Amino acid sequence: MNNIATCNSLEEVRSNIDVIDQKIVSLIAQRGGFVMQAARFKKTTEDVKAPQRVEQVISKVRALATELGANPDVTESVYRAMISAFINAELAEHSSLTSNTVKS
Repeated sequence: MNNIATCNSLEEVRSNIDVIDQKIVSLIAQRGGFVMQAARFKKTTEDVKAPQRVEQVISKVRALATELGANPDVTESVYRAMISAFINAELAEHSSLTSNTVKS
């Protein structure tokens, strides 16, 4: 693990985790914004699900985790959960966009 300060108390550990959580949630929000934009470019629900793309992302983040000293299994689990949730959100967005197109 790179550049991790040594903490002297549980409170200090928790404080550092809180700072990291703020950054993670901010990045999830940014990622979510791009996921919602992606729905506009996909023609079918299968395009939204894109299992090949999911596996491509998983492979990439596992390699990145190894490179950065993170646990690849934990990283994969987090990404699979995040991708699954984003796919559900994107499916809803895609459905909304396609139903609006049909009505127009």
